[in-house]
Amino acid sequence: MAETRQRLIDGAIETIRQHGIAGTSARTIAATAGVNQALVFYHFGSVNDLLKAACLAATRDRLDQFEQRLAGVDGLRDLLAAGRELHAEERARGNVQVLAQMMAGSQGDPELAEATAAALRLWVAPIRATLDRLLIGSPVADLLDIAGLAEALCAGFIGLELFEGVDPAGAEAALATLDRLAILVEVVDDLGPVARKALRAKLRKAGAGHP
Repeated sequence: MAETRQRLIDGAIETIRQHGIAGTSARTIAATAGVNQALVFYHFGSVNDLLKAACLAATRDRLDQFEQRLAGVDGLRDLLAAGRELHAEERARGNVQVLAQMMAGSQGDPELAEATAAALRLWVAPIRATLDRLLIGSPVADLLDIAGLAEALCAGFIGLELFEGVDPAGAEAALATLDRLAILVEVVDDLGPVARKALRAKLRKAGAGHP
């Protein structure tokens, strides 16, 4: 029974890759999985519930490798490099296309949106933990909301993944800008204690002027 469920989950992901969310149905998933379509409803109750399970399963399947890569990250530029590597791997696997289709399908389906958001949160958690580790003691950490920064990085990379499909040069320019921002943070971290104290005071003052 577990094998059939896994075949249906794998079949759902592959069906989205091949046919898009609009072409994904119990019939097309079952055909891809090589099983009777009645098994979709027997194991999951509905196509939507199968898609939700598949979205989370596909994310968890990749998460261990991602977390291992992040464990070795020693700076913001290295974090961005890890993001680039993940991006290249996910595109090669066809997972960027699957994510784009799931997000498109979520626009008019609150249940699918909830499942897609839950999968995205699985990516955000290790990014936040890595940022917490990398920015300990950094003057910029006094101004930044680390949780918000983790969300922004995740959202930014998802947007770039989709953007790259229509404007590769623009996506590359955006990534290059993120690299330069990471270098700027490293420069700030290398300041002497007097300069760091002055910068902290300046950042706190600037931050106090914004809600």
